[in-house]
Amino acid sequence: MEVSSLPISASQRAKLISAGYTTLSSLFSVSHSDIARDLEISENEALEILRVASQRRGSERSDGTSSIVNGAQSAWEMLNDEESLGRITTSCSELDDILGGGISCKEVTEIGGVPGIGKTQLGIQLAVNVQIPMDYGGLQGKAIYIDTEGSFMVERVLQIAEACFEDMRGYHGFLKRDLQTCQLNMQPKDFLENIIYFRVCSYTEQIAVVNYLEKFISEHKDVKVVIIDSITFHFRQDFDDMALRTRLLGGMALKLMKLAKKFTLAVVLLNQVTTKYTEGQYQLTLALGDSWSHSCTNRVILYWNGNERYAYIDKSPSVRSAAAPYAVTGRGIRSSVSNCKRVKMM
Repeated sequence: MEVSSLPISASQRAKLISAGYTTLSSLFSVSHSDIARDLEISENEALEILRVASQRRGSERSDGTSSIVNGAQSAWEMLNDEESLGRITTSCSELDDILGGGISCKEVTEIGGVPGIGKTQLGIQLAVNVQIPMDYGGLQGKAIYIDTEGSFMVERVLQIAEACFEDMRGYHGFLKRDLQTCQLNMQPKDFLENIIYFRVCSYTEQIAVVNYLEKFISEHKDVKVVIIDSITFHFRQDFDDMALRTRLLGGMALKLMKLAKKFTLAVVLLNQVTTKYTEGQYQLTLALGDSWSHSCTNRVILYWNGNERYAYIDKSPSVRSAAAPYAVTGRGIRSSVSNCKRVKMM
């Protein structure tokens, strides 16, 4: 259920939505103290908002299906919430189609593949596309980009941002929308300002940044995607104790899942590949082992098919396994064309 329908003052509704509390579920996932701080109101006012929200929630469950534990949801509510979730376009229509419309919020999506396949390009594309205004079907959010490998290049981000802005200008002509407001409020440089960048140089720094994210995002509720490029790099070196590595990765995965659910954002983890000996031969597989493969909601594998790049949905609870071609171009990720060649972007 939407917060906009609550019988509270218009100013309180506006403050809730501006602070990122758009559904009743998001209200019940935090304390009244958090709401008071985020809305800059008294704790009594925050308690009153929660009381009204609780009454409204209870009135819709007259058949006795009310939650036993505060914050629990019925399956019907979960379905309604999922149907209202936003998705981040990849700028490739075929890839969006097999993903059910794009990268989903409230979920952790792992994207892995061989070097040069376009993992970082896709990560940057998502960091730009999450900022597309709502008038153009986007989430109008910000991105957090955690770079463990040093592969993030701001010049490439600007290229993709300029292409995204040109695309919006093209959509304006098709949709007959007033682009003047967009031109005044959203320029290519603004895309760069809305990407919060963390450079981490060790696994301890990586864990520290992930632990810090909850506090950071609670203060910046317009963040709609967290991208880690790559989740693997620092965990493939200097680890003699593999049990410790598994525990650290498991703890980090749980924190990222919690972030995705609590703040209704997408978490995208880019992964490398390794070799695995199975059935008498070595095969390429995503790094970090079998236990890690259960840590993500969705898993997408990028691979070469001749000279063409493909993405394959290896695991997802909501969409079927399928493959789709895509291309890495000067403008970013785009739909594939038949004469696509193996070219290295910047």
